[in-house]
Amino acid sequence: MNATEWNFEWDPTLYAGSAEHYAVGRMAYPVALAEAVRDELGLDGTGRLLDVGCGPGALTLLFAPYVEEVVGVDADGDMLKTAARRAEQAGIDNTSWRQLRAEELPADLGTFRVVMFAQSFHWMDRSLVADRVRGMLTPDGAWVHIGATTHRGLDGTNDLPHPRPPWNAIDELVARYLGPVRRAGQGVAPSGTRPGEEDVMRAAGYSGPTRIVVGGNEIEERTVDDIVASVFSLSSSTPHLFGAELSAFETDLRALLTEAADDNRFSEQRREIEAVIWRDVR
Repeated sequence: MNATEWNFEWDPTLYAGSAEHYAVGRMAYPVALAEAVRDELGLDGTGRLLDVGCGPGALTLLFAPYVEEVVGVDADGDMLKTAARRAEQAGIDNTSWRQLRAEELPADLGTFRVVMFAQSFHWMDRSLVADRVRGMLTPDGAWVHIGATTHRGLDGTNDLPHPRPPWNAIDELVARYLGPVRRAGQGVAPSGTRPGEEDVMRAAGYSGPTRIVVGGNEIEERTVDDIVASVFSLSSSTPHLFGAELSAFETDLRALLTEAADDNRFSEQRREIEAVIWRDVR
């Protein structure tokens, strides 16, 4: 990807209006992911974990049992409200939440045994954030990047209990309303997210990585409401982008999904999830 293919600058509307949809429409991270990272890092209920770009707290809450304290930070206040409510509902009381951009770190948050990013680092000034986080790690600390696609499963033609969601038709419907170039907040990202993360990390003074892969191919049952929420959870189709046509788009989306579903149900094969672990060479 060259520089002209990434036409994005941060703006606070990137995920505006998507927090509740995100919490419903993204498939949950598996417990096996947390257990694998716990075992690799020797997490024993002590130390602190920072989740940067935590969204509605899916990963933050998953890892909370393995450390003494977890802190979730996100630039979107609605995401943090949703995360705090989910923590309270789950009876998880070792969490705190701060509204800020990653570029504002360290923000007097102290040091951490684990600093974690999931589906968020690509939106940031990566070199700046990598450098600032390095100074927040304890001597035995680790940076963990979770690479995952949780809004949709694998494509395929093998038989599943129910039909797969019609993702190609969904993408075409979004393009009909928002145009053919993939949106990203007020900018665009026609070729998806930026590559080159390993170069950024090594230039910032990290060693590694260690890679852990979990899951893949498990069957997930999803409903029409789940898929609608999934579409609205994306930065490329978050509700505010549709403006006055939001209601019309949702009506068309639900009609498309209802026709394709088997009594309101879809099946998807989950994708693998990768944890990429970096350590400070100092």
